[in-house]
Amino acid sequence: MDLSSDQLSIETPELVAIEMPLAGIGSRFIALLVDYLIWGAGLLVLFFLALLLLPGIHAFSKISAQWAVAILVFLVFLFNWGYFTLFEAFWNGRTPGKRVARIRVIQRTGQAIGLFESMTRNLVRYVDQFPFFYAVGVLAVFVTRQHQRLGDLAAGTLVVRDREPDTPLWGESGSRTFTAHLFAPGSPIPEPHTALTLPTAGIAKLAVSDLEVLEGFFSRRLDMSLATRQALAVRIASAIQAKSGLEPPAGASIETFLEATARQLRDLARLQ
Repeated sequence: MDLSSDQLSIETPELVAIEMPLAGIGSRFIALLVDYLIWGAGLLVLFFLALLLLPGIHAFSKISAQWAVAILVFLVFLFNWGYFTLFEAFWNGRTPGKRVARIRVIQRTGQAIGLFESMTRNLVRYVDQFPFFYAVGVLAVFVTRQHQRLGDLAAGTLVVRDREPDTPLWGESGSRTFTAHLFAPGSPIPEPHTALTLPTAGIAKLAVSDLEVLEGFFSRRLDMSLATRQALAVRIASAIQAKSGLEPPAGASIETFLEATARQLRDLARLQ
């Protein structure tokens, strides 16, 4: 794994390098701000319920009221820790705030984080918050080469920017011109890979990790230069061919071959 400036290069087991831009302080701050606004709204509801229940508990028993306060403090901690932990573990490394900021948490290997990594990084979050407003965490992000706070170092995770295609301002079903409604819409042209069917025996030799490599390439190819995109497609296709024995059909481009492979691999994964 290599890091140049804010760019992370991860080499997969198939010896294919996938580049991901690391998230900086600005995008992480935006994500944290959105998350704390949502978390704060939930906390207000929790305190409102406590204000309704605590007076009755206190009138019944002082000891019960003390326990109620202790439970409330524990629930605040659990709600804060659980909010970040569960979202990151089960929502592809994202919280609502990270989704808004278009960033996500991954393992240093490039794979999605699991529950253990999410629990670890968010438990150490309380150390990162010392002595005020993530001072330790911000310092760690500045001094580490891979922009990691202490929680990331402990869990072996990274925060990367996740580029997504922008939705047109006029909407997917809208038109760019005022006269478009005067013409009958043409039939959509099917994508070339939908006409290809590769041998199932070869597809069965591939694994989920191969599909992750393909999906990673598809999601980032528009951000690459044509030369880099073509070179990476050739490397991925060579790895796929060596592992599965599949060959690109005559007349099909390398990317069409990769798209057909990914489509059939997805279908096979659904059947299993």
